[in-house]
Amino acid sequence: MLDLLVNSLFSLVYPQFCQVCSGIVDSYNEGPACAGCWQQTRIFTPTETLCPKCGSLSTGRTGQTSANCGECTDHFYDHAFAVGVYEKALAATVLRSKGRPEIPKKLTRLISDTVRTKAISPSTLIVPVPLSRKRTLERGFNQALLIARIAAKELGAQVDEFSLIRTLHTPKHRAAMDRKARESTVKNAFEVKRPKLIAGRHILLTDDIFTSGGTSSNCAEVLKKAGAASVTVFTVARAVKMFS
Repeated sequence: MLDLLVNSLFSLVYPQFCQVCSGIVDSYNEGPACAGCWQQTRIFTPTETLCPKCGSLSTGRTGQTSANCGECTDHFYDHAFAVGVYEKALAATVLRSKGRPEIPKKLTRLISDTVRTKAISPSTLIVPVPLSRKRTLERGFNQALLIARIAAKELGAQVDEFSLIRTLHTPKHRAAMDRKARESTVKNAFEVKRPKLIAGRHILLTDDIFTSGGTSSNCAEVLKKAGAASVTVFTVARAVKMFS
């Protein structure tokens, strides 16, 4: 009842236009996209055919839920999964989350639903991908930490936001960058500051978007060198990388 009242007042007093289709957003809980665009956004289901390691989508294969893409064999994480494809409502929400320290209820529910379906123990340590000091000062928050806290609440797990640090300020990834260019920008950019808290732990590494996997792999590499038993990557969105 309260949500209905808030949404009605929101639409009447502060009408918001969908960042995808420019239509009216009727519910504050939907974030920057309307309900119609959320319906058109691909949210992953258990029946998707995905690479079992990096989570990329397969084309032309039916009747199977696991198929290796062959492009992530050299990555250091053990497994990666996401809420859905980086498109439409999910892309608009991820982009807005970089500018304000809040995650709408719609995405909060999707994050909780996604991590709940995975066999993740409450003893898993949740570690957000860190920002550089410069970018932290620019934004004032780390969106990967907001995601980590939602996952932790759902799983009953602990968040460690201090052990993994970014030692280099890296340029923002551009859409035109290929995989090698993206991965080269984050090479040697991370360090584990408190290895005793990482040793022997199963890590859930959180971030907003998985693109080439370079950032996740570099984080996983230093975490494993510090003694992490395994590293699973969870992101809100997965950039479309199809394989057949």
